[in-house]
Amino acid sequence: MPADGTSKAQKVTEPFDVEVGNWIFGDVAGMLVAPTTPPTWSPDSGILYFEVDDHGKQSLMSLAVDRNGSKLETIIGDKGAVVGFTLDKKGERLAYIWGDEKNPADVWVRDMTTGKSRQLTSINADLLSARKLGEIEEVRVPGPSGNELQGWVLKPPDFDETKKYPTVLLIHGAPAQWGYLFVFHCQFLAANGYVVTYCNPRGSMGYGREYRSAVENVGPSACYDDLMAWVDAVEKKPYVDRERMGVSRISYGGLMSNWIIGHTDRFKAAVPISSISNWVSQYGTSDLWWMMEQGVGWGRTPWNDFDDYWRYSPIKYIGNARTPTLIIHTEGDIIAVVWNRRSRSLRR
Repeated sequence: MPADGTSKAQKVTEPFDVEVGNWIFGDVAGMLVAPTTPPTWSPDSGILYFEVDDHGKQSLMSLAVDRNGSKLETIIGDKGAVVGFTLDKKGERLAYIWGDEKNPADVWVRDMTTGKSRQLTSINADLLSARKLGEIEEVRVPGPSGNELQGWVLKPPDFDETKKYPTVLLIHGAPAQWGYLFVFHCQFLAANGYVVTYCNPRGSMGYGREYRSAVENVGPSACYDDLMAWVDAVEKKPYVDRERMGVSRISYGGLMSNWIIGHTDRFKAAVPISSISNWVSQYGTSDLWWMMEQGVGWGRTPWNDFDDYWRYSPIKYIGNARTPTLIIHTEGDIIAVVWNRRSRSLRR
């Protein structure tokens, strides 16, 4: 929009089914670690550059904005994540932070004329050279509603295909996506002898508006169905010990861990972290009440729509739970996201 406000704002990405932002889950990217770089103009103000969640990737895209329409182009779309970027004054070189499954992050520079990139730093080379990382396999399986589930299986270092391994299902927070990015706690579990598995069920970022909104008005059920379909496929692998499977993660992943133990006893243990179990009480004890109105009550408060708030609360089904469960939560966590910057600043 014009800086002087003489005309209305134009939604330049609206014609394209892309999700602008930084929502990939990892140790160097996503809302929990690195803020999204604001849309950046080219020197001639003809092109906008921005980060996009893209099927397990964090891509850098551009949009040529003019009176005749817009053209969307992928500048960097490799399997990994662009985490912050900047252009030089002439728009000839792009500096950016890049991470992938085997390397948390380094600084790269790209020649915008030739499209060639080169790595400038190797910050973690000494650390990683002294450690064995598990191999990661990308897996795609059919979902229960005709959707495709994209996910990954991380095997322990020195993996032996003749053995059976305990397996942990990790569920990302929301909104977010798992992807081609280094995740410390996944590698840590693998190093301790676990097969680690994770996928992007409906409701995840990176797959378009329809996929993202598929969980609206149905509570955790669509996500639960996708996760169980994923586990059905993973446990068929010959090295997975289906009698020793666990489930865990934080925030929405913690909520889904709570939901799962009230709807199935297929897991040997559960570890919900920074989780939500009761939407009714959460509404009154969190500073994200507005998000709950949009995501749980769909514009309604718990006293105007108690049934939905209670129906979608895992605590409602606690009588069904038979799974040994360890709940991890911090006293200072007021919004059920343990790494949230605002929560940390309030504690200070």
